[in-house]
Amino acid sequence: MKITDLNGLEITVTDLDKAIQQAELFKDMHHVPPVPYDKVRQKYWTDVYNKLLELKSKIS
Repeated sequence: MKITDLNGLEITVTDLDKAIQQAELFKDMHHVPPVPYDKVRQKYWTDVYNKLLELKSKIS
């Protein structure tokens, strides 16, 4: 199984449930106090998370 990230890189997913858990955790992470780059990383991980959920819905 594969997804393409926001940078156009193809990511191979070997454990879909674990990947969803990891992306869900990462999409809400930020520094305290927040730094400007946090929003970029949150956008990236939210996109990955949504693509993983979409992949899961297609194979279920």
